[in-house]
This record gives sequence, structure tokens and C-alpha cells, in this order.
Amino acid sequence: MNNPFEDETHPPQPRKPGLFAHLRAAFLTGLVVVAPIGLTAYVIWTVIGWVDGWVLTFVPSSYHPDALINRFLGYTEPGEQIHINLRGAGVVIFLIFTVVVGWIAKGLVGRSLIRWAENLVDRTPVVRSIYNGVKQIAETVFSQSGTSFDKACLIEYPRRGIWAIGFVSTKAKGEVARRTPEDEKYLSVFVPTTPNPTSGFLLFFPESDVILLDMSVEDAAKLVISAGLVYPNAKDPTQPPAEKSLEKAE
Repeated sequence: MNNPFEDETHPPQPRKPGLFAHLRAAFLTGLVVVAPIGLTAYVIWTVIGWVDGWVLTFVPSSYHPDALINRFLGYTEPGEQIHINLRGAGVVIFLIFTVVVGWIAKGLVGRSLIRWAENLVDRTPVVRSIYNGVKQIAETVFSQSGTSFDKACLIEYPRRGIWAIGFVSTKAKGEVARRTPEDEKYLSVFVPTTPNPTSGFLLFFPESDVILLDMSVEDAAKLVISAGLVYPNAKDPTQPPAEKSLEKAE
């Protein structure tokens, strides 16, 4: 006969996960699948709508997609017309217009017109500064021959002992190269912010203080956007390659 005052000697059995735990795991798994798709679709849809709203303001209302469709269907009275939000029409118009302008600009007549328009802009004080700045940025970003952010790097910033991810753009040129010490070359490094890598700081570092990384610019951007959660590793994006190599060595 067991003594009722004696302690239980049997270890407690582990509790099986209930229905709520299974639903929570399924929800998190589905969120991992749905969130990237939904956010990507939302960004693309928003950008297309912004381009449509900007481009269609320059197109006469009689040539808008819904007006052309109503005219094709024979709906001329205001009460008969149907309103259609044809998403992406402005993007198509913008692409066609840009291709036509680029094709004309490559010809002799187009180059002469552009040269004449730029000379006219150079005589306008405020417009000259805006146009030249935007033009220089566009030529740098969209130039097919130039290099832009072709290397990711590590630099000590904002002080010694603290490291930050940066992107090497070019070597220091012009007055910056002349004003810096001549005994060493300097690199232009863009240090992005997290989680928005489009904003950051332009810094000039001695070449000896810049550690070039093997990871690509895209992988470094993922690392910055994810705040250090996603490392450039195809098998396990949450595991840094250096830690795996240390585990194998042990």
C-alpha cells in the first residue's frame, strides 16, 4: 500500500502541443511565405500607381485609356461612359516616350537640340543648378561604362573598434584627391543606414583602412536591410559563413 504522504517518484510527462500551438506554428510558417510576396506586390503596385498618376497628368484627358475605350465602344454620352482604372498604362506610355527620346537623342538633330536646350538652361540661374545636379547623378547611376558600388567593405565607423558595412564607389578624384595626404590613396565609401540603405553617409577613407569583402553588393545590402539577421549564405541565411567554418575546424 502506498503512503499518501510520500512524494511522487515518477517524472512529469512532457505536455503535448495543443491545437493553439499547431495553429501558431502554421500561422508563422504561412507568414514567412506570404509576407515577402505581399510586400513585393504592394511595392510594385504602389510604384506603378505613382508612375501612372504622374505620367497621365501630362496626357490630354481625351487620350486617357478609359476615354479611348469608351470611344471605341461608342459610349459618347456622359451617362453611358464607364470608368476603368487601367493600371500600368502610364508606365507603358513612359517607357515608349523614353525610348523614342533616347532614339532621337542619338541622332545628329537630337544632339543639336539637346545642346541648344542645355545652353538655354545654363543661362537660367536656379534651373541651371537643379538640372546640372540631376544630370550628373543620372549619368553616374545609369552609365553603362562606369562602376557604381562594385565592392562591399568593412570600415571602422563611427569610431575605432566599431565596424560598419560600406560600399566602395570610386577612388577619390579632383579636389578631394588633391587636398588629402598624398602618401596614400583615398576611397569614396558610402555607409548606408538600417533598414533603409538608400540613405547614409559619404565618407573618404584611406585605402589601407578599408577591408574589402568577398560578399556581393546585393548580399551586403540584404545584411544591412535585415539589421544583421540575414547573412550571405545560400544554405542557411541566418548562419554566418565564418561561424560554420569555425565549427568544422573544431
